[in-house]
Amino acid sequence: MRKVPGPPSFDGLKRRIARHRAENRPSKKDHFVRETYCLGLMDARAKAREWFDEYPKAAYWTEVESWRQLDGDQIEFTMRRLPSAD
Repeated sequence: MRKVPGPPSFDGLKRRIARHRAENRPSKKDHFVRETYCLGLMDARAKAREWFDEYPKAAYWTEVESWRQLDGDQIEFTMRRLPSAD
C-alpha cells in the first residue's frame, strides 16, 4: 500500500497573494478622502451627521466606511467621501 501524500505547500500562493496586495494598495485605486475618529457615542453620531450635512451623500458618496465599539462607550469609525462633487 502506498502512503498518501500530505497537503501541498502553500508558499507559492502566499507569495502571490502578498505581491498582489502590495501592488494593489487601496490608496492607488480609489480617490476617496478618509478620516478616522475615536469618540464617545453621542459625539460620534454628531461627527457623522456633520459629515453628511457638509458633504451630502448624493454628491460626495459620503458614508461610514467602518466602525467598531471600544471599551468605555467609545466608537472608532472611518468616514469616507469623494474629494469633490464633480
